[in-house]
Amino acid sequence: MSILANLRATNDLDRILQPAIALRAHTAKEDRDPVMHHHRKGQLVAALRGSVICEVPHGYWMVPPQCAVWIPSSLPHSMRASRDTELCLLFVEPDAAVLPAECCTLSITPMLREMIVHLAAQSQAYPAEGPTARLAHVLLEELGRMQVEQLYFPVSDHPKLRRLANELICNPGSRYTAQEWAGWLAVSERTLSRLISQETGMTFGRWRQQLQIIVALRWLYAGVQVQRIAEDLGYESVSAFITMFKKALGKSPARYLADTLGYR
Repeated sequence: MSILANLRATNDLDRILQPAIALRAHTAKEDRDPVMHHHRKGQLVAALRGSVICEVPHGYWMVPPQCAVWIPSSLPHSMRASRDTELCLLFVEPDAAVLPAECCTLSITPMLREMIVHLAAQSQAYPAEGPTARLAHVLLEELGRMQVEQLYFPVSDHPKLRRLANELICNPGSRYTAQEWAGWLAVSERTLSRLISQETGMTFGRWRQQLQIIVALRWLYAGVQVQRIAEDLGYESVSAFITMFKKALGKSPARYLADTLGYR
């Protein structure tokens, strides 16, 4: 059993009625949920070190350090953690906080991160009145103020788009053109472009770039050098990759990494 699945199996999450509880885990090697699952509680996935990708029926969400993915109550999902990842899972009772109704990536402040870590060290059966209950109340209030980040790769249940998304996830450095992918799917390029636009709201190029940003961030936090990332993602030069990254996130890879890891 995976570490993530075992963590849930040993904690009867939906029977605990406290407004918020937290669990902490470390994955020494890459770890993933074998199947999608859901909870009555909403769930926040926060990476303290390393990175996590959360899959929901309509997309993939990246969880780099200093960010967290919010998964609303009862939404099916699965997680994939990179090697040597330290993460906290915060489970929130429905209606215990004002949080988005849709899955999203949230920035988290150093203070909020430390509050989640502290809550994970407390008993889950804390009394309704007392220090831990007060901490949970303030934590949930702060969580509702966090900024939404666009670290998301949209997909859909359409079989051809799902097939293409899975292939791109397995081979993010592929430089096949939209026309070549259309041939691989046995459709016209026009049909493929229309399908991606209808299902994701993006052009093929923008859609693929969004995945590459997510993959690049995951590799950056795993310690992979920028030059290697550029090569593995199929860019002709490091400068071309850096230009794409900066245009998408407003900072170079080195600056983005330094700013996020600087919170530690």
